Amino acid sequence: MSETIPARGIPGRSSTSILGNKVLRREDAALLRGRGEYVANEQFDDLLHVHFVRSSVAHGEIKSVEVGDTRVMPGVVAVYTAQDLGLDDRPPPNDDYATEAKRPFLARDRVRFVGEPVAVVVAETAYQAADAAEAIWVDVEPLPVVATVSDAVAADTVLFSERADNVIWEIPAKNVIDFSTCEAVATAELWNSRVAAVSIEPRVAAASYEDGRLTCWASSQGAHDHRDEMASCLGMEPSDVRTIVKDIGGGFGAKGMVSEEEIIVGQLARLLGRPVRWVESRTENLTGYVHGRAQAQTVTIGGNYDGRVTHYRLEVVQDSGAYPKWGAYLAEFTRNLATGVYDIANVEFSSVSVATNTAPICAYRGAGRPEATAAVERAMDLFASEIGMDPTEVRRRNFVPPEAFPYTTPTGTSMDSGDYRGSLDRALAAADYAGLRAEQQRRRDAGERMLLGIGVATYVEITGFGGSEYGEVRLRADGTVLASTGATPIGTGHHTTWAMLVADRLGVPLDAIEVRHGDTDVIPTGEVTGGSRSVQLAGSAIADASEKLVELARQAAADLLEAAPGDVVHDREHGAFHVTGTPAVARSWADVAAASGEEMAGLSDHSQKGATFPCGTHVVVVELDSETGQVTIDQVVAVDDSGVIVNPLLAAGQIHGGLAQGVAQGLLEEFRYDADGNPQTTNLADYTAVSTMEVPSYERSFMETPTPRNPLGAKGIGESGSIGSTAAVQSAVIDALVPWGIRHLDMPMTPEKVWAAIQAS
Repeated sequence: MSETIPARGIPGRSSTSILGNKVLRREDAALLRGRGEYVANEQFDDLLHVHFVRSSVAHGEIKSVEVGDTRVMPGVVAVYTAQDLGLDDRPPPNDDYATEAKRPFLARDRVRFVGEPVAVVVAETAYQAADAAEAIWVDVEPLPVVATVSDAVAADTVLFSERADNVIWEIPAKNVIDFSTCEAVATAELWNSRVAAVSIEPRVAAASYEDGRLTCWASSQGAHDHRDEMASCLGMEPSDVRTIVKDIGGGFGAKGMVSEEEIIVGQLARLLGRPVRWVESRTENLTGYVHGRAQAQTVTIGGNYDGRVTHYRLEVVQDSGAYPKWGAYLAEFTRNLATGVYDIANVEFSSVSVATNTAPICAYRGAGRPEATAAVERAMDLFASEIGMDPTEVRRRNFVPPEAFPYTTPTGTSMDSGDYRGSLDRALAAADYAGLRAEQQRRRDAGERMLLGIGVATYVEITGFGGSEYGEVRLRADGTVLASTGATPIGTGHHTTWAMLVADRLGVPLDAIEVRHGDTDVIPTGEVTGGSRSVQLAGSAIADASEKLVELARQAAADLLEAAPGDVVHDREHGAFHVTGTPAVARSWADVAAASGEEMAGLSDHSQKGATFPCGTHVVVVELDSETGQVTIDQVVAVDDSGVIVNPLLAAGQIHGGLAQGVAQGLLEEFRYDADGNPQTTNLADYTAVSTMEVPSYERSFMETPTPRNPLGAKGIGESGSIGSTAAVQSAVIDALVPWGIRHLDMPMTPEKVWAAIQAS
């Protein structure tokens, strides 16, 4: 790997600040030693185990659920179906969705996707629960299956009988544009493939109920949202529910919403009065949980032969799966960024989100924004091909210029800052774009088997989305510091980052700082960790709370120094307080703590108005074997602008992980169903999740265009890697296929698909 890190500092930091340095993750020592605190490792007395009976039919009427003698099988404590579970159907999570699309916690009357829970068994051991579940027979009369978005739009069969169609939500076009004035027009139908999150740790949930109070241990991206949704579904007060989140083995958006099975675990603890736990299998995770993407797109782009794009239309059909979660709303995020980084005068967007007999669609790294980037970047390549111009030059002629910010897009999105041309120029220089094009032409002229493809994507994404986050920084009696955050770490280095911010503001060593999260009885508020919001919101809250603690400590130090508070200086470099002009007489944080009769704390509920907009350019170079269709990633250059970077090492890790998922969707991963709604990728032998074998090292460069929307100047970075890389990988493969006249190929571009396209041409 190579890298370029700018020298620009973080607003308000001292000259000797730790911020902007590569600080190793503090979290890793426990994880590497096998001491991670996961829900599956929690110890409980008198623990019961849960196993779900799931539908093997994609769509059908439930005639009966035959429990038989299951309840008297060895170790079985209870068996529940929808009729005796005692839970009302769950309404859609968005008030704008079709209200009829309610979901029963266990299927009632009808099943709507393979993997939907129909019954649940509780037993003394996990093996006894699984054995008993095998003995339950679910009699289902099959119904016609709505397997694709095309089937859903046709509406020959509807999933919810109270409705006349399968539409969950739609965004009609506000203005219909006319392409007749364009000198050149290109159009294509695209499919942004359905993928699974495949977190290392699948869903795991545990709960206990005692004295009218429910305690939940969750693998969740948001402890407080988990508590609130659990309370709502169980008809309890939030104060009567406690959620504890410790370590989680990955989320990627999928664990941002509380699933039906997790809520059932809470209900079982309440019904049985004993602790219960459910550990999901990998097949359950792939078939019965949520997926991402799954968006059909039609792009039409038009402009002039000088390379200026003047018209752009994006029509979306979003697969929502059998029951709407956030998947139906992804089209709104796609609309927000429909034009990407480009200044296009005439824009039309419309979408319809539909129900299908497949697993529900939810947020997945980027959630609607990678889909927008893939569409507009593919459109720019198509337009460049149509007018015979280099695709990078077409991009350069259409960028929103830096001086246009703050900039409002034609779809109404208010962007804060960005330098799109700068990121493109830097990425092309790092990749030696001219040299790559020359080598590509040489191979084509020579008729070589191994061809070169070059893909370029300049992206922008939305992060933060406004809102607020809680932070508290407390000076303890022994002089150490406890920082409490409402944000939930999901493997993104929160504990390291927050400690760095506290150390910078207070001037204390990292080892003196403890970071606490994930207990709704201890931390009053918090939001879901997602949308790359952590540093800009939770980080700003921690920084603000630290500064408030400094002011409280200044007052106490003034008493020790027998001076007016206004004359006391906080020396960050030495972590001490002294009177102006007399640094030799100082009081440390430990002195202040010892002299104070009680702990003092700075509190913050930091709010941010508006989102922030990271951007960048990714260049991907592939080698394509024209005889087998095999594609190998040869080079990746990533130039990313996420505003001010707190820790370049953590930022680089986020980009690398995102690149891996971009390569995965581009070349390998797709969750597939057959025409009858049967899943075809039910384990990691069939679902080809990416590994280190497919992801190369990459060249990275960070740009910094600070945002004015938070005091740190930070934008999000958690999803950027997956947004630019996905489009760049797709463009690179299609670029390699130009000699065969192939202008488009949907993801994933597997060897079989590439080879078939070559043969067909």
